[in-house]
Amino acid sequence: MATKIRLQRHGKKGKPFYYIVVADSRAPRDGRFIERLGSYNPNTNPATIDINFDKTLEWVNTGAQPTDTCRAILSYKGVMYKKHLQGGVAKGALTEEQANEKFAAWTDQKSGKITGKKSDLSTAKEEAKKAALIAEAKKKEDKAAAIAAKNAPPVEEVEVAEEEAEVEAPAAEEATEEGAE
Repeated sequence: MATKIRLQRHGKKGKPFYYIVVADSRAPRDGRFIERLGSYNPNTNPATIDINFDKTLEWVNTGAQPTDTCRAILSYKGVMYKKHLQGGVAKGALTEEQANEKFAAWTDQKSGKITGKKSDLSTAKEEAKKAALIAEAKKKEDKAAAIAAKNAPPVEEVEVAEEEAEVEAPAAEEATEEGAE
């Protein structure tokens, strides 16, 4: 029987959630499966991948072919690299200890990259929150100033009207004096 390691879709529309399963290659995508190996949630950033490493490695070694997406997921988690190292041990190119050291070094490097990405994402999120808060405060101040200007009596117009009245009053007095003469 030809077996495949593939994704089985679950979740609602627009929010997919996948199980990583081993199934007969002729079975429908969401149909019967032989064994569930883990889960994959692409909705989180970075994507959440939970996998049973030993069972998956066992299935890959017995000949189960992963689909393209599952191959990428298994490479990300190190299953394919571990299989590659085991092939080197079987050929005599490496010893078991060397293979384990290489895999441990690769795992440490990978976890460092993941931690760095998570910290970068969290700092970017915090900076975006701060920028939004500053923009909101500025918008609130502008709105408050506009309301205050609208509700305040027009001081400039009152002063201008008083100055015009003072200028017109002496002119009217001069006109009456000229008419009296």
